[in-house]
Amino acid sequence: MAKLWGGRFQKSTDKKVDDFNSSIRFDKRMYKQDIKGSIAHATMLGKQNIIPREDSEKIVTELRNILSDIDNGKIEFEIDAEDIHMNIEKILIERIGDAGKRLHTGRSRNDQVALDIRMYLMDETADIEEMLLDTMHTLVDLAAKHTETIMPGYTHLQKAQPVTFAHHLMAYFEMFKRDLSRLKDCRERTNVMPLGSGALAGTTYPLDRNFVAEQLGFDAVTMNSLDGVSDRDFVIELASSLSIIMMHLSRFCEELILWSSHEFSFVEMDDAYSTGSSIMPQKKNPDVAELIRGKTGRVYGHLMGLLTTMKGIPLAYNKDMQEDKEPIFDAIDTVKLCIPVFCDMIATMTVKKDNMLKGSKGGFTNATDVADYLVKKGLPFREAHSVVGRMVFYSIENDKSLDDLTMDEFKEFSDIIENDIYDAISMETCVNDRKVTGGPAKDIVEKAIRKAKEFLNQQ
Repeated sequence: MAKLWGGRFQKSTDKKVDDFNSSIRFDKRMYKQDIKGSIAHATMLGKQNIIPREDSEKIVTELRNILSDIDNGKIEFEIDAEDIHMNIEKILIERIGDAGKRLHTGRSRNDQVALDIRMYLMDETADIEEMLLDTMHTLVDLAAKHTETIMPGYTHLQKAQPVTFAHHLMAYFEMFKRDLSRLKDCRERTNVMPLGSGALAGTTYPLDRNFVAEQLGFDAVTMNSLDGVSDRDFVIELASSLSIIMMHLSRFCEELILWSSHEFSFVEMDDAYSTGSSIMPQKKNPDVAELIRGKTGRVYGHLMGLLTTMKGIPLAYNKDMQEDKEPIFDAIDTVKLCIPVFCDMIATMTVKKDNMLKGSKGGFTNATDVADYLVKKGLPFREAHSVVGRMVFYSIENDKSLDDLTMDEFKEFSDIIENDIYDAISMETCVNDRKVTGGPAKDIVEKAIRKAKEFLNQQ
């Protein structure tokens, strides 16, 4: 098959080169964006009298027909036509003849692909934002049910201080809220129209770039033709944002994997979101959480691959940049696969409140509250810290919790301790007295949930 660019060449490319050079197997997913961009470009060419209006209208009409045919599975793309751009142009020329040959006037595949990938990523980013919002709704709804469900909080994976499950869930709400902000911010920088940059130096035709940008819904046009065709910052930035989303999913999944173990037994995954063992009949494995954790590394790898691909490329376009699409496409696909199943997994899991409360009572999670009690009685904090440290050592030696100490035992460490110590260091008091903004107290968490719902309603 004769190449649309083949005029300068005296022999055909090798079949292996055609296969190696072709990107149609993965960039065909951008066909809607490519056709939409071509329709706007052809409309502008006619408006500017760069090509006859009759040809412009004929091109636009047939491009819409091609879009419909692709949607309905009536078109098969050809490897020999290399990419989605050339495939569609080839089909257009076959259908309307010379008028179709005018479509590529004033543009290059360099600015065409830059346009397509920007449009595609903005569409996909909007989808991921909606998935995040669904997950955030699920977290808020779950948190609202567990403002009194006390569990141990950890540092260094050692029991530290009691919190509530609602407080823990709302920590992830804040993470996903930042993820949402990053995606919106990234989409803003992606929303700049490169068409009109040509191969690298613009064009002598009187293009109306702002008209095309308006037709396609872009906020602005690129201001440097070299950068317009060679910029892939927006791809890398999206890959970075997706990597952070996966990191947050993975952290939560790691906790769910631990919590669903016999040693923790804080939660149980629903049967629909668990798997069994081929040999051990008792097993109920958190495979969904483990797969999300595993797929996180895959998305990280795509980010590193994109950075490495772009690090040594001189201006302007180079064929290396064809390697931007498979990584970002797979990163998007992976995130879009993980978020919904994660959302449903946490919505259906069973929370074992009693085990969480029991877990919070071990490990001296109220030790800080004993120190705070002594401080409120007039003891300097550093001295109180030391006193409680000795209490903990004594309790370990005698296989007791701080709650189990008798008043006589408490008095051995400080004579300012009174009977009110027992109420001061109960799990409920430890949680609900922490009323500082952002703390785990029931009324503070409920306020955070109300603000979260307000935020979600504004999206």
